[in-house]
Amino acid sequence: MKLLIGAALALGLCGLAGAQVTPPDVARHQQQELKRGDPPRWSKPDRTQAAQLATLRKEISAALREALEACKQQGAGANSACVKEARATAREDMSNIREINIASRDLSKTYETSGK
Repeated sequence: MKLLIGAALALGLCGLAGAQVTPPDVARHQQQELKRGDPPRWSKPDRTQAAQLATLRKEISAALREALEACKQQGAGANSACVKEARATAREDMSNIREINIASRDLSKTYETSGK
């Protein structure tokens, strides 16, 4: 999904794309949730455009929170530029949310680039 690419770019630009930024208490909670398995709602698609856009907004907000947490892990000098970049990416994603939604449904535009 293009949103995830934007989040990855935001983290990459902050220099911490591969770093763990999940707070320890959140990580413990996630492990407990994983033991229970996927909630049934995860396998139900968003049928309406409004529901799809609401989900995208949540994903963009979550990606921004992760990017801001990654920025906190950096030194003070890079923090300001990192935060600005993360927020700019989130604003751009929010402004293009309808296009992202349409692109995520059009799988015919997915190309194999691995060379296989």
